[in-house]
Amino acid sequence: MDLVAHIFGVAALINSVPHIVHGLSGDPFPTPFARPPGIGLSRPEVNVVWGAINLGVAWGLLALGDLRIGATLEGAVLCAVALAVGLALAGSAARSRARRAERAPPHGR
Repeated sequence: MDLVAHIFGVAALINSVPHIVHGLSGDPFPTPFARPPGIGLSRPEVNVVWGAINLGVAWGLLALGDLRIGATLEGAVLCAVALAVGLALAGSAARSRARRAERAPPHGR
């Protein structure tokens, strides 16, 4: 059961990074609260808060049980989860950017 908690903890940790980075940089970035979801952008302050919530969830989940990252099966699984979530977030950001570009009015009008 600890492994499941750790998997979700790593996913929350990886998800916190882009929200905190964009928020601290003053850049808008999609959150679950943006309108329309998956396309709209949230204010930087919302991203910092959402990133902090994800970080808190990660901390709580990773604190459960005995977490051993290293040359163990659990360490390999958690690294694979981190990679998969990172790739999914990158793809989601690219799709969201493309959808916003499709909805934007053409330049010069």
